[in-house]
Amino acid sequence: MTVIVGLSGSLRGGSLNTALLKAAQGLMPPGARLDVATLQGIPLYDGDLEAAQGLPAAVTALKDRIAAAQGLLLVTPEYNNGIPGVFKNAIDWLSRPSSDIARVFGGRPVGLIGASPGGFGTMLAQNAWLPVLRTLGTELWTGGRLMVSRAGGVFDAGGALTDAAVEKQLRGYMEGFTAYVAARAA
Repeated sequence: MTVIVGLSGSLRGGSLNTALLKAAQGLMPPGARLDVATLQGIPLYDGDLEAAQGLPAAVTALKDRIAAAQGLLLVTPEYNNGIPGVFKNAIDWLSRPSSDIARVFGGRPVGLIGASPGGFGTMLAQNAWLPVLRTLGTELWTGGRLMVSRAGGVFDAGGALTDAAVEKQLRGYMEGFTAYVAARAA
């Protein structure tokens, strides 16, 4: 079984990106599973807190989940043409201590998708993630891109994906990314 951990970069209950992540979970190919994780409970990074108390339990648990999986799917919103602070903060915590970066991120296949109510999807946020992912030593899957624009119109009020074209694109993305993850794990 190929296991991928998925993270939405939004804490909002009605997040379009969380809805996209849940839709991806339902479109996984046979022999694969997408485990949805959360950024809830991760405090703002504070080196003094880390030195005094170590890593918060939510960070340690998430690091262990990612390290045990074969792949990582980041579902990023785009705030002010960039990476959401809460998402970057979580990745910063997950990279602590620096001696653990290789276990959590090193060589790990990563997929990057996102949804936005705007017309350009999450193009700028996805591009802004590239140097971060490169620095962490991940293996970004570049066999496909998915930037859902005007996302407010592709989900219903309950967060279910209602747009057949986006569903087809998401299914194709997840099939391609999962095949990449499985090949890297073999």
